Amino acid sequence: MSMQHIDTASSAAPRRNPRMKAPSRPRGSILAALDIGTGKVCCFIARATEDGPKIIGIGHQLSKGVRNGVIVALDAASAAILTAIHAAEQMAETTISEVVVNISGSFPPSRIINVEVSVAGREIGDADMRRVLAQGYNLKDGNEREVIHSIPVGFSIDGSRGIRDPRGMFGKKLGVNMHIVSAKPAALRNVTAAVGRCRLEIAGIVASPYASGLSALVEDETDLGVTIIDMGAGTTTIGVFFDHNLIFADSIPVGGSHVTNDIARGLSTPLAHAERMKTLYGSAIASPADERETIAVPQIGEEEDGQANHVPKSLLVGIISPRLEETFELVRNRLEASGYDKVAGRRVVLTGGACQLPGVRELAGLILDKQIRIGRPLRVAGLAEATGGPAFSTCVGLLHFALSERAETARQTRGYGEAPAGFFGRVGHWLKENF
Repeated sequence: MSMQHIDTASSAAPRRNPRMKAPSRPRGSILAALDIGTGKVCCFIARATEDGPKIIGIGHQLSKGVRNGVIVALDAASAAILTAIHAAEQMAETTISEVVVNISGSFPPSRIINVEVSVAGREIGDADMRRVLAQGYNLKDGNEREVIHSIPVGFSIDGSRGIRDPRGMFGKKLGVNMHIVSAKPAALRNVTAAVGRCRLEIAGIVASPYASGLSALVEDETDLGVTIIDMGAGTTTIGVFFDHNLIFADSIPVGGSHVTNDIARGLSTPLAHAERMKTLYGSAIASPADERETIAVPQIGEEEDGQANHVPKSLLVGIISPRLEETFELVRNRLEASGYDKVAGRRVVLTGGACQLPGVRELAGLILDKQIRIGRPLRVAGLAEATGGPAFSTCVGLLHFALSERAETARQTRGYGEAPAGFFGRVGHWLKENF
C-alpha cells in the first residue's frame, strides 16, 4: 500500500478550492457517455429521470487506433468515435455537445496520500474541514501524472485514523487520506484531442474500473468490500470498493485481444477467424469432450481456396486457458502488492466483454480463491438486450457518473477530478456548497 504524507503548516494561507458546485442534472436533461476501448467504441445518450438514466440513443463501432486502452492513431480513433456518436445521435434524434469519457490504460496503481493542517488544539469545525479538503482536492501527483480522481477516504486527528466525522472533536492536527487516481498527461491529451475533433467537449474523464463499479455493483458490495475486474479487449482494470468509496484502482495491459492473438499465432489463422473461434468454441476450462470435438481452422492466405485444418477443440482451449490464468495471476499479484486484498473481502465481480467466455468465472474462482459473479449494467432503463451485457458496464457507469454530483466539467476543475460519493464525499460536497 503506497502512502505519502504531506504536512501543511497552519501559517500557510489555504488555497481556495477551485472546484465549483457540480452542475445539477434536472429531470429531462441529456447525458452522454463515450467508452473508448481497444475492441469497440460505444456511445450512449440518455435522459435523466428520477429512477436513473434512461437510454434514448446507442451507437457502437469497431475500435481503431487504440492499443491496450491508449490512443495510438489519432485519425483512426477520431473516425471511430465520430461514427459511434453519430449513430447514437440519430437514434436519440438529438445532438450532444459534451460527453463523459473513460480511460482504461496508461494509469499506474492509485495511491493514498495523507494531508494534514494544524488546528492548534481547538475544537474542529466546518472551516477546518473545508481547509483540509481544499488541500486534498488540490493535490498533484508529480510532473509526469495528471490527477483524474481525488477521493477522501478517511480523516485522522493527531495520527489517530479511522475517524468518519471529526467535527466537534479536539486535536492539534487534522488529517485526511485522499485516494489519488492519476494518468499520464499525454494519454489524457490524446483522448481530449480525439473527442475535440468530433466537435465535443469533455465533461469528465473517469477511470474504467470506477465507472464499471458505479454500473455493475450493488450497494451492499460497495459497503462491505468488493473487487471489480473489468476485462476489456486490451486491458484488464481493477477497482476495490469499500465503505461506498473507490479505495484502489490499477490497470494491467492484458485483455481479450491477447487471447485472440494467441489463437491466431498458435493455429496460423487470420485474426478474424481466431476471434470467431474464440467466441463460438472457446472455453477457459477444459472438459473431457474437447478431444472428440473438432474445429475447422482456415489457414492464413488460404481462406479463398477453402483449405482448412481440422484440430481438436482441446488444442483451442489449451491456447486460451494459459493466457487467462496469467491474467488472473497478475490481478492477484497486484491486489496483494497493494495491501487491499483483505479489505476487499471475498467478493469479486467480473465485467467487461472478455469475461463472457465460458469457464472464466470458474477459473477466476480457482486462481483468486474468492466468490465470483458476472456483473451487468444495473439501475438503467431503455437498454436493449444486445447492449445489456458485461461489455457495456463501463459505458452505463459513465452515465451514472454524469448523472450524479460527481460530474463536473474539466473547465471547472483542477485537472479531471470529481466530488466523490460516500460519507466523506457528501461531507466535502456539503462544505463546498455552504462555504
